[in-house]
Amino acid sequence: MNPRYILYIHLVINDIILMTLLTLIQVMSYIIYTFHVWLCMLFLIIALSADLNNPMTLAIMAIECYVAVCFPLRHAQICTVKKTYIVIGIIWLISAQSVIPDVFVALATEDLDFFHSRAFCQRKGIFRKSDIEQKNTVLNAVLMAIVWLTLIYTYFKILFTAKSASADAKKARNTVLLHSFQLMLSMLTYLYTPLTLGLLYVFPQSILAIRYFVTIIANVMPRLVSPLVYGIRDKTFRRYLKMYMFCGSGHNDAFSRYPGFPYD
Repeated sequence: MNPRYILYIHLVINDIILMTLLTLIQVMSYIIYTFHVWLCMLFLIIALSADLNNPMTLAIMAIECYVAVCFPLRHAQICTVKKTYIVIGIIWLISAQSVIPDVFVALATEDLDFFHSRAFCQRKGIFRKSDIEQKNTVLNAVLMAIVWLTLIYTYFKILFTAKSASADAKKARNTVLLHSFQLMLSMLTYLYTPLTLGLLYVFPQSILAIRYFVTIIANVMPRLVSPLVYGIRDKTFRRYLKMYMFCGSGHNDAFSRYPGFPYD
């Protein structure tokens, strides 16, 4: 019933999807090395959409912080559960638009035999038109610029409010800083290709080992931070975690003992 926790759960679900697909592709790469193009394309549609969801979700979480601090009396009306689900739907729609056009371009320009052939499962090998890569570069740059501007704007608005407000506003400011830190980690994904190519130039015979190493650094490590940043540091989350870990009771009144402001 709390929009902030709904957004957090959405963030975790995206990480689960990405980690599952990354693990599957990584393991299968060692076993069969190549995939059917149509299967790889299906994996890429889901994975690329989920990957773009994370920065947008971080921006929405920062806006929710901003509303909670700067418009506390209107927070309950602005940040409702229904509106949160609508925003999540819009996030998925925007992220899907980054990859669905690539699929249609491939269907229109590639031979049918191509989709039944086998290839190494990565974006450049499946969506081969150079115009697609340029489009993705521009789209990612615009999206990241919007997200960063949102985080910077909300941070300074909360900062100015925190100078004359309670400690809750300062906690919210720190939360936005953590959003920025998580976004920087998420942007390690864009270093995947140049880092892989650089290591391949030095170690040309170790493509699988390099791919495994870069995947851990650029894709896996940033996903491990989310539960720590947005979960364990939260009072309510810690209360429920302790309760379930030690088979405790009293979960019905857990929120009734909660002070009200969701940022620790």
